[in-house]
Amino acid sequence: MNRRSMILSVGGLAVAAFAGASWYATRPEPVVATASTVPEMPEGLIRSHSPILGPEDAPVTIVEFFDPACEACRRFHPVVKEILAEHDDAVRVVIRYTPFHGEGSEIAIRVLEAARMQDKFEPVLEALLAQQPRWASHGNMRPDLILRVAAAAGLDMEAAKGQMLAPGVVAVLNQDRADVQTMGVRQTPTFFVNGKPLDPFGADELRALVAAEVAAATES
Repeated sequence: MNRRSMILSVGGLAVAAFAGASWYATRPEPVVATASTVPEMPEGLIRSHSPILGPEDAPVTIVEFFDPACEACRRFHPVVKEILAEHDDAVRVVIRYTPFHGEGSEIAIRVLEAARMQDKFEPVLEALLAQQPRWASHGNMRPDLILRVAAAAGLDMEAAKGQMLAPGVVAVLNQDRADVQTMGVRQTPTFFVNGKPLDPFGADELRALVAAEVAAATES
């Protein structure tokens, strides 16, 4: 597919997506759960449809309100991976979509959901974050590049075209937007660890809060 065709294709997907979202906002369908167990959390903090990194039954849950176009989310991603590696099976990360950067963010989220349907979520996530400066530069959002990056990471683009517009994806976006409002999230990334907000915010503070929750879970 040449560049012009790709741009037209992405543009068409975006228009269809927003049209679908406005129709579907009052009639969401159930989405399939991805976690076998959901810890007790404040209303709006965690949903069964949310992507999970790490073991699903881990005793410590980091909830990250995440925008794939967010520079700070990209910078924090290695920190999150280090925490998962350090604590082995004790920690999981639940991702809540927070499309604060407009159309480019929403298209990237739809691509991630298509990748999840194809069991390609993590490689596509890694690729989108690695290439974020190319497609999500402030003032120069390039949604046409999102699909190219995802395809290079192994996404089946023909299947993704339909998956990106699936009613379940619209339902995920609608629910996550509503929960962002409920939880009062105003910036990305925003972290909660076992329901506790990360305050003050920082990489060292996140590491310390997770370590404290892992220690408490080990002792109990």
